[in-house]
Amino acid sequence: MDKRLSFRILGPLEVRVGDVQVPLGGPRHRTILTLLLLSPGRVIPVDALIDSVWNERPPATARTQISICIAALRKAFKNAGCAEEVIVTTHPGYLLRIGRHTLDTAEFTELVARAEAAVRDERLPEASRAYADALRLWRGRPLSGVMGLRVEDEAQRLEELRLNTFEDATAVRLQLGDHQRVLPDLAAMVRSHPLRERARHQLITAQYRSGRRAEALETFQEGRRWLMEELGIEPGPALTELRDAILQDERSLSVHDPDGEPVTAPNPVGEPLELPPDVPRLAGRKEELALLSELLGTDGGAGGPATGLITGVAGVGKTGLAVHWAHGVAELFPDGQLFADLHGYDEQLEPTGADEVLSRFLRSLSVPAAQIPAEPEERAALYRSLLADRRVLVVLDNVRSYAQVRPLLPSGAGCCVLITGREQIPELVAWPPRAWVRLGPLSPYEAVELLGGIVGEERIADAPAAATTLAELCDLLPLALRIAGARLASKPHWAVGHLVRRLSDERLRLDELSQGESQVRASFALTYRGLAAQTAQLYRRLGLLDVPDFSSWVAAALLDTDLYTGERLIEELVDAQFLDVVGQDVSGQTRYRFQNLLRLFARERAEEESAEERRAVLDRVFRSYLFLAAEAHRRSYGGDFSIIHGTVAPHPLPPELTDALLARPLDWLEAERLSLTAVIGRAAAAGLDEFAWDLTLSVLVLFETRNYLDDWRECAERSLAAARAAGNARGEAAMLHVLGALEMRQRDFTCAYDLFGRALELHERAGEEHGRALVLRNMAMIDEMRGELDTAMRYSTAALEVFRAVGDRSSEAHVLNNMAQICLDRDDVDEAQRLSEESVRVSLGIGEGGARSLALGTHRLARVHLARQEYDLAEEALLRVIHIVRGQLDTLGLAHGLLALGEARMGAGRWQQARATLRQALEAAALVGGALVEGRIRLALGTANLRCGDSLAARRDFLGALADFERIGVAAWLERTRAALAELPDQNGPNEPDGPGKADR
Repeated sequence: MDKRLSFRILGPLEVRVGDVQVPLGGPRHRTILTLLLLSPGRVIPVDALIDSVWNERPPATARTQISICIAALRKAFKNAGCAEEVIVTTHPGYLLRIGRHTLDTAEFTELVARAEAAVRDERLPEASRAYADALRLWRGRPLSGVMGLRVEDEAQRLEELRLNTFEDATAVRLQLGDHQRVLPDLAAMVRSHPLRERARHQLITAQYRSGRRAEALETFQEGRRWLMEELGIEPGPALTELRDAILQDERSLSVHDPDGEPVTAPNPVGEPLELPPDVPRLAGRKEELALLSELLGTDGGAGGPATGLITGVAGVGKTGLAVHWAHGVAELFPDGQLFADLHGYDEQLEPTGADEVLSRFLRSLSVPAAQIPAEPEERAALYRSLLADRRVLVVLDNVRSYAQVRPLLPSGAGCCVLITGREQIPELVAWPPRAWVRLGPLSPYEAVELLGGIVGEERIADAPAAATTLAELCDLLPLALRIAGARLASKPHWAVGHLVRRLSDERLRLDELSQGESQVRASFALTYRGLAAQTAQLYRRLGLLDVPDFSSWVAAALLDTDLYTGERLIEELVDAQFLDVVGQDVSGQTRYRFQNLLRLFARERAEEESAEERRAVLDRVFRSYLFLAAEAHRRSYGGDFSIIHGTVAPHPLPPELTDALLARPLDWLEAERLSLTAVIGRAAAAGLDEFAWDLTLSVLVLFETRNYLDDWRECAERSLAAARAAGNARGEAAMLHVLGALEMRQRDFTCAYDLFGRALELHERAGEEHGRALVLRNMAMIDEMRGELDTAMRYSTAALEVFRAVGDRSSEAHVLNNMAQICLDRDDVDEAQRLSEESVRVSLGIGEGGARSLALGTHRLARVHLARQEYDLAEEALLRVIHIVRGQLDTLGLAHGLLALGEARMGAGRWQQARATLRQALEAAALVGGALVEGRIRLALGTANLRCGDSLAARRDFLGALADFERIGVAAWLERTRAALAELPDQNGPNEPDGPGKADR
């Protein structure tokens, strides 16, 4: 049964299944899990995890260690009964998918939101219960025991959130007249946090209402002493006014007046109160509201004059957030609130000028029309003079430029201005004091909550999966969500899934969300029309690509321009909120992506260009991908080795750009992996068979090195289908070879050999000698593993002749290495050494790109030393191998290298050291899932454990090896493992452990 996990961070980090706690491993595991839990559903880059775990001083193996920790966490969840994958690998790191599991911070947020909504609706008993349920989730200081600067910052933030929630809950209880029962908790809070004036205010109020007037005054005096001694300041006006009211026994301190009616302060008259109605249900936005509150000074008023800016794409909810925040702080601005929509993005109206807004604001401030100056400068001067000594909140909505708002900015220290706009306004972004909120989409939970408020919570709760999908199809944008919600609300006979099916058709999605007065397409079009011509051209051409993300070189290729221009234009699209910045990839390039609705809109706009132009653009950018991938392969191998190419001519990029992008070829391929697989899929579907199979072969070096087996299969199968459909025998042979190599990697030798045989036949028919030799090399490897050594040597010799003839030095080194293994199998150690040394010599001649071949040849030479019992020489060679494969992030190579190193140390009698090395090898092998290498490691580790006196661990390892070998059916290794099990001592009489000194001799 698939069990649900309960993640708890409001206290010590815990993961539970029911009442059982899941073991999480060491400090690094706990830090990594914590970082993922702090941003559930969001990708945490590997670099961010490394910085947090090692405080910006990571070891060279940091990425491998992060992968190992992630694998251990996944295993812990699986062992606890959770079958689904909770931690997902996605570029450029990992994300934690909560799904049906629970996270106490999410529960806390939901309960607090429910309480706040109840307070707004004056349902105080319900609010009090929700607050109490929220506070019961806390088990102590959040994340205690987890290390890391980011974690400590988050723990402090969560603790502050708890304190604020306690005070909000207490305020409700005081309104309900529960003053006596809150006294113990309030007193404890004030003792722990003596400088929190709001909590002290609440304690004094509760003491006074409980008939403890003297204690209330003493609590005030105590607070004053703390503030004077610690901060050198007097209590704020709220505390001082409360003390004065107690001294005068003011009636307003009671919960109700003598007639039983709530006491309210009289509203001032004459001040402008121009805010639009508050948003009925503002979903989420807690962090954004907190950031806006930085506009307020320590006394609760403006810390100003202060100016805040909210930017975001059309439909993301900028106006709603601004109005909601303004209503929440309106009482802090007793001299009024001014509001103006400047129509910076209006289809019917011209943007409103500052002069017009000034005239209206002056009238709102009681200036007679006849006394409003005609000159703009005089109007602005009068406006600033009127606000100089007042506390006024000014909200300016839909601003397009700084010129629109500059005359509207007051100079009075008590005033505050909040501006919304789709684009950043540099003059405001760089002008402190400020709060700049870059508003993004809602979280999935918040989006579903918003739908529930419109459609009805029961209707949404009946179809939770469909509701989540609907929210995702709306890009989590409030405008789109409100439109979708309104459509469902107006059609009660529609199931949520019905609208999901309608929106799932990308061709109709914008139509479905552009009905009635609110239209997603129209809101995007307003911003699009304001783009410069070349920027708009880049936007619509990006819509042609259909790749998950991209960097600025793609923009340059789409426009056939230089990198600087491409980068400048792509950043203009970011400023216009048409693109999101994903972050920096592993190659150091900034990556960008579309939100789905904006991608669909870009694709629609691409119709503005002719079909011929669109074909030319895609042809150029696809051939640019091919050029860079082929060059990355070339630099990885040290030449155009171990590959054949199709007939499509790559589109070269400037040398300086190519060198910058491919400074670390595998890193570039890693960064572009998802985009490259998408391009291959699209090319194959479009019948571009030559391009598809060539690009697949060029990217294969990444799939092999980083063990991306799913991508390997998907790209090869799609390219194979395209080649077959086109009757392309050479391309079909190349992809059959690639799929055979994948089956060989996964130890299905029968299937692999069959695929190789078909590829060989097609290559012979096409007269492709190089491709034929590559297939023969792999067939020889299978024959060697099957024990058919004569056939293996014959195929290897034939392949070697071709590789030497065509100058494929990497494949030459590889096949020499394979021939050395055949000689080792024949116990011809001298010839194995000669061939291994020749392989190493050829690899060294390749240069930097020969690192992979060098690692293989050096590993084989180490095996020769092991056969000769030259353990020190073997260890020396293997340490060089491990250094190379770690630099290449070749996890499978690392597992093999560590296995051989463990065997060398076993041979030298250093059993404890060998055991530690083999454990590292097993951790690496677990990341790539190779049953043969895992089995061999477990067999060796069992022997090491046995020699260290741990027969129980040895039995466990031997049984694990037996299961691995049975799964792939390797008879020779099965026989060795059964023999090792037979030699184990009786369970009732375990071996006497060797002492550390003895074991290491």
